Amino acid sequence: MSDPNVVLDDLRAEGEELDRLVGALGPGEWGRATAASGWSVAHQIAHLAWTDRAALLAVTDADAFAAEVEKAAASPDTFVDEGAEAGARLEPVELLATWRRGRERLAEALEAAPAGARFPWYGPPMSTASMATGRLMETWAHGQDVWDALGRTREPTDRLRHVARIGVRARDFAFAVRGLAAPDEEFRVELTGPGGLWTYGPEDAAQRVTGPALDFCLLVTQRIHRSDTAVRAHGPDADRWLDIAQAFAGPAGPGRAPKGA
Repeated sequence: MSDPNVVLDDLRAEGEELDRLVGALGPGEWGRATAASGWSVAHQIAHLAWTDRAALLAVTDADAFAAEVEKAAASPDTFVDEGAEAGARLEPVELLATWRRGRERLAEALEAAPAGARFPWYGPPMSTASMATGRLMETWAHGQDVWDALGRTREPTDRLRHVARIGVRARDFAFAVRGLAAPDEEFRVELTGPGGLWTYGPEDAAQRVTGPALDFCLLVTQRIHRSDTAVRAHGPDADRWLDIAQAFAGPAGPGRAPKGA
């Protein structure tokens, strides 16, 4: 189990890194298109602000969050885009201030949560550490779209271990959300991160996944096509998983096209 304090510190750091990037942008750069169809840099930040607000409700007001879930259920294919579009219409300075306030309020609420607390979410209920990990994963993934849109390269950090962990733990969800039965046995996952080898699952597992942690994290957040990674599967079920892996709650995503497609 992740230490909530460690994850919360890394969540703050992840937000601050992206904040330094977008905080220096000129007004015109906020409209630059990203790899997500129809989404600009502003849409990416607006989505993070919108989801931070939803997470804050989940942590502090379960009834209000339940109402948000009902809205999502009424328009499952559009509610995410609608939330991003509403925020993207704000002036950049207002959008940035909204995101900053929202992520700070969420961090404070998670820090104040009692030990053992669990919160509702669009997928399974979340512990404090899991909620913080999910927000870090989203901040990193949507931040990647922003970095790419601006033609910038960021160095991977050990914070990726949180993204990798949630990607591994979400294996069965990735099968379930597509109406598929998850494999009965655990896989061995071995990833090379910035600080060394990260391992998950039993050493003697018959099926394995290996490769760079960065590639795995890009794959499970659907920021890259599998064919453009150095992640490898050893075993038919592991191979199938890499085709459908997702670390985020909600419907199965369309993924990204191969480079050059």
